[in-house]
Amino acid sequence: MDNFKDRVILITGSAHGFGAAIAKEAAQRGMKLALADIDEPALKDIYDEVTTLGADAEMIPTDVTEETAVDNAVATTMKRFGQIDVLVNSAGVAVPGSIWELPTRDWEWILHADVMSQVYALQQVIPIMMKQPDGGDIINVASMAGLITSPLMPAYYASKFASVGMTEAVEYDLQAAKANVRMHVFCPAFVQTDLYHSEQHRPAKYTNTSDPYYTSKVFKDGQKFAENDIKTGMSINTIPALIFTALEKNEFYILSHPAVNPLIVARAQGIVNGQGPDLNLITKYLDKTHGEKPAAK
Repeated sequence: MDNFKDRVILITGSAHGFGAAIAKEAAQRGMKLALADIDEPALKDIYDEVTTLGADAEMIPTDVTEETAVDNAVATTMKRFGQIDVLVNSAGVAVPGSIWELPTRDWEWILHADVMSQVYALQQVIPIMMKQPDGGDIINVASMAGLITSPLMPAYYASKFASVGMTEAVEYDLQAAKANVRMHVFCPAFVQTDLYHSEQHRPAKYTNTSDPYYTSKVFKDGQKFAENDIKTGMSINTIPALIFTALEKNEFYILSHPAVNPLIVARAQGIVNGQGPDLNLITKYLDKTHGEKPAAK
């Protein structure tokens, strides 16, 4: 896609982080915006910001862990604008913790928010785009955690590997169907989002305050670890240009941190050689990624 003016973009997770940054860039490019997020006060703030920029926008409070809520977001967008040219599945959460410590409900929350939310949106939006003369573009926000692994966050890595694998498989199916729908998967490393504030957006159905895990030192240390990684990451201001350039060039994989690329290659080589994860190797490379400039386009 190389002309964004008057195109319609639906963004989940649009009140914070990547979603909010993409929304503001889309507004500046003259797009019409459907903004979906569970955080209604923050959603109103981003809605006010993009409409001040002159954008035609719709605000849709949405808990993406609920299929009916995602269905409603798509239906509301179609009722308001009559088309969806770009879908950005940006909603997501992260909770650190080893598999023997992290409660099952956190696994369910992460997988529903980071993977199933994308499934719900794809099921509704792809048929719409297949009927449109110009088709459409879909960006699934994953992570470098969908391409490589490291300690402490197995649930998050599971969700992001699922997102990457699903996006690749959907691309095959669209090619087989000769559909004019273009898939993209965004795999950033550490960026200054508010992902470490996931707990502020936890739906009640995933909450159990009586579980001692949430008052444990392990949980508190994990929260501090996540906050440090995010706060020392790349500026989020570099991301919108990266995303829209990738759309213009029809890039499938959208990567932000060149220093991680050798580790992606090393992981693939290790797989064919039968080698398992190497803690020393991942630690060495992750130390290089914080605050790195985005990949040249």
